[in-house]
Amino acid sequence: MPPSTLTDTQPTNPDAGWRHPRRANSLSEVYASIKVPPANASFWRKLMAFWGPGLLVAVGYMDPGNWATDLAGGARYGYTLLSVVLISNLFAMLLQHLAAKLGIVTGRDLAQACRDHYSRPISLMLWVLCEIAIAACDLAEVIGSAIALNLLFGLPIAWGVVLTTLDVLVVLFFQNKGFRIIESLVAGLIVLIFGCFLYEIIASHPDWLALSKGLVPRLEVVTNPQMLYVAIGILGATVMPHNLYLHSSIVQTRAFPQDEPGKRSAIKFATIDSTLALFLAFFVNAAILVTAAAAFHGKGHNDVADIADAHKLLTPVLGAGAASAVFAIALLASGQNSTLTGTLAGQIVMEGFLDLKLKPWLRRLITRLIAVVPALVVAIVYGEKGTGQLLVLSQVILSFQLSFAVVPLVLFTGSRAKMGVFANRPVVQGIAWAVTGIIICLNVFLLWQTFAE
Repeated sequence: MPPSTLTDTQPTNPDAGWRHPRRANSLSEVYASIKVPPANASFWRKLMAFWGPGLLVAVGYMDPGNWATDLAGGARYGYTLLSVVLISNLFAMLLQHLAAKLGIVTGRDLAQACRDHYSRPISLMLWVLCEIAIAACDLAEVIGSAIALNLLFGLPIAWGVVLTTLDVLVVLFFQNKGFRIIESLVAGLIVLIFGCFLYEIIASHPDWLALSKGLVPRLEVVTNPQMLYVAIGILGATVMPHNLYLHSSIVQTRAFPQDEPGKRSAIKFATIDSTLALFLAFFVNAAILVTAAAAFHGKGHNDVADIADAHKLLTPVLGAGAASAVFAIALLASGQNSTLTGTLAGQIVMEGFLDLKLKPWLRRLITRLIAVVPALVVAIVYGEKGTGQLLVLSQVILSFQLSFAVVPLVLFTGSRAKMGVFANRPVVQGIAWAVTGIIICLNVFLLWQTFAE
């Protein structure tokens, strides 16, 4: 039956427009494991039922890989690049809405959709690129956590890198307790990060007028090549490709009705959930840039772009005794939070592209070892400075992969054959392709600049 003739009581067909029937549910162990209230329930009851996946998505937008670019932007150019942080988050809100819609309407995550739509060679290529991106993201988490342990306890970077392998046990413990437990743990760590940066902003006494002006885009960002380079770095570090795979899967943990009204309601509340969560991520990223601008810009420290340097300078520059310690605590919480979501993203990508299931501990161990080995080698050979440069490289790799996730997402959600009545409206599709074009052009420029240097 064509989608346009569906009634409110008839289930939609998730296999319409796809080459093969769906063979397995995404994250089958937690699929539809969380009940949602009936249609006549209050708005707030429904919102609380759908609240959670957005927080897991938001984690990727405040991971340690974002810190270096935000620090560099604030220290070098003051509040000017706040507009770039804002625009990046608006891009993210649109893309995460599309990812949630794909999962809810089709019952497939983005990896499963790619496997069905593309030929086997292209699908395998996309899988390899995605695995590289997840390993790069995991690399940022490893290095960020190791740097935080070094700043807090004086633990050598190499030992910190080794210690991060133990989080496999932590992740597995909480996975076995249910999906709501993971969401609650992530929410707790986000509140901790939020509180830390609220303190940093208060301690740094920013120029509020200059801060508000920084939210307005300036032509200077485009005309100044050095500023443009940092701005693109912020964009590349903010919009995370693996989050699109993650979000399209975890929205399916809710047991919503598989009819048109049920799916419309699920899309509505999943979008509210992710948008509110991404506002929290915007605050954290903006707070890092604002703290760097207030503490370092115009005070002889414009070249601060390294996390360790920022930690050393925060207390003496701000005159706030806890500033450096709070900064390091937020960094550690950020790294551990990203570990949880990285585990899920890796599982979703492997199962979706390859239709292959591995035991969670084995999947996590493989991903973490891929990240730990280069981080450990660099830490031993080049020390703290080398790990900082490796952190920047991980963000360049993520930028390269982003286009390969965004293009299929926009293509699928704009297809009436695949999405039926839920296909993107022409205006939304036009904006989505415009955002995709901007991301592709800027990331190509970033890659060219990076390798040219």
